[in-house]
Amino acid sequence: MGTGKSPKMRKRSEEQLTKSLRSPGMPLSRPKSCSPSRPTPPPAASCWRCKFLLPLCSLGSVVFDCFEAALGGEMRIWSYTQPRYQKELNLTQQLPDCRGLEVRNSIQSCWALPWLDVSTYGDDVRLVLNVSEEQRFGLSLYWNQVQGSPKPWWNRNLTGPQTITLNHTDLVPCLCIQVWPLEPDSVRTDICPFKEDPRAHRNLWHAARLRLLSPRSWRLEAPCSLHAEAGLCWQALGGGPCQPLVPLLPWENVTVNEAREFPLLKGHPNLCVQVRKVSSWEKLQLQECFWADSLGPLKDDVLLVETRRPHDSRSLCALEPSGCTSLPSRASTRAAHLGEQLLLDLQSGQCLQLWDDDLGALWACPMDKYIHKRWALVWLACLLFTAVLFLLLLLKKDHVKGWLRLLKQDVRSGAATTRGRATLLLYSADDAGFERLVGVLASALCQLPLRVAVDLWSRRELSAQGPLAWFHAQRLQTLQEGGMVVLLFSPGAVALCSEWLQDPAPAPGAHGPHDAFAASLSCVLPDFLQGRAPGRYVGACFDRLLHPDAVPALFRTVPVFSLPSQLPDFLGALQGPCARRPRRLGETVEQVSRALQQALDSCFQTPRAPGPGRTMGPEAGDQT
Repeated sequence: MGTGKSPKMRKRSEEQLTKSLRSPGMPLSRPKSCSPSRPTPPPAASCWRCKFLLPLCSLGSVVFDCFEAALGGEMRIWSYTQPRYQKELNLTQQLPDCRGLEVRNSIQSCWALPWLDVSTYGDDVRLVLNVSEEQRFGLSLYWNQVQGSPKPWWNRNLTGPQTITLNHTDLVPCLCIQVWPLEPDSVRTDICPFKEDPRAHRNLWHAARLRLLSPRSWRLEAPCSLHAEAGLCWQALGGGPCQPLVPLLPWENVTVNEAREFPLLKGHPNLCVQVRKVSSWEKLQLQECFWADSLGPLKDDVLLVETRRPHDSRSLCALEPSGCTSLPSRASTRAAHLGEQLLLDLQSGQCLQLWDDDLGALWACPMDKYIHKRWALVWLACLLFTAVLFLLLLLKKDHVKGWLRLLKQDVRSGAATTRGRATLLLYSADDAGFERLVGVLASALCQLPLRVAVDLWSRRELSAQGPLAWFHAQRLQTLQEGGMVVLLFSPGAVALCSEWLQDPAPAPGAHGPHDAFAASLSCVLPDFLQGRAPGRYVGACFDRLLHPDAVPALFRTVPVFSLPSQLPDFLGALQGPCARRPRRLGETVEQVSRALQQALDSCFQTPRAPGPGRTMGPEAGDQT
């Protein structure tokens, strides 16, 4: 300690200090300043000098010099009067770190703090660390999430100057960089340079995914937090925008990576989840129809909205593209024309209740039977016209025999094209992820149009008939109608085929009760062994799950396509050479490919990491 006074004055000052400390209401002051006492080389702890002002200006100050403390740490000073413990004072002081200019010039471990610069090079981003060749430092990239602790992405210990390249698709607003010298007591410097980058915000929405956790819960997954809100909507079979179910089910704020419950009684293929920005009322960001994969394609159902009012009064309307049509109504819409029949269906229990609350309810009523009645009248008129025409042509049957033969072929071809070619999907249920992938493919093929049959949508018939009988019936119907049988190969399917080729009579009960693929091999193998498979069968496998060369050679006698990379050729083989191609085939291929790619990505959730050397990105691999 030192006060800068003579011995006599110092003694007198000490007496005054003791007296003042004993007197009530006279606390010690907080530290005026703390600074490094002298340059301190590592690995020794830093030496600090702190100055305290005493209560009376004439008493001077107390200087502590020198004591050890860590950079950026907290220092606690405990003082008391004489005699001891009559008056105590505890003070906590935050020490500076390497970011202070005074500390940076005094502590050697702060002299070589890495200098980081973020620059843009074309579509990529470069991280330039300009340090000496001998300087060793650590570098970490992480996602700074609002909920929970930061999620690490990449860590390295490096030496010397480095230039690291990031792909622009890896940028998200919460991507942060942490750098620190590999020295004792070094301070880690954090920088989050992409918070306001428009590309990072676009990439964040592109990386966001809607995932179904269970029949009653879902989750919005994204690496960073999003200011978003979600709501349910109804997607009609005829296309058009998905109609939000408001005000009964209003938009709600959604938290990223947090499970949410559906306020529903039952699921429906036409029910979808929409997610949009809170600040953007017009632009829709995400939409997912969760139940379309498990319950089949969209149905031609009409949604009835029941609104309940006080005194037990209620009103019903049918949700249509033009709005919600009151029932009964004289409007010129399909639901208005069938208003009385729909109300009878609702009263007789033929409609499925999707949601129920004090404010109202939602009902899904099927419309197929009314469409079938209309088509029955049309077909009856056509049959009468055909009968009359046939009677007239009997008089000149020799002249028109050839013409009738051509007309018969054209009618068959046109009918097959209108209904869509029959397609039977056979697969091995390796796991739940592969079944979801098959469901996505089947739902996408129904939009071509193709009439798709898959055991995933026929569990009740499969249980009632048995796998072998169900496959026999579906295969016979598909081949009689000139359709195609698709063998979806997976690692489990390849193993089953190899097992059958080695031992054609496996033990009964070796496979699951619903495994149609294992049951169908007894009928599929003879077609391939006897050369009847070409033109009736095609094979397919999914990218990154199985290579086409892994398919047994016997099954490669028919085309085997890898999806979605060979999707155009695969769709061409299913539609056949005589089928009418859609005008916008390219757009259809793109939609199916996007749906398959999203399902494949859900099977591979391991985060990408930077590659070796001095570059990072998806093209470099993962060496973390």
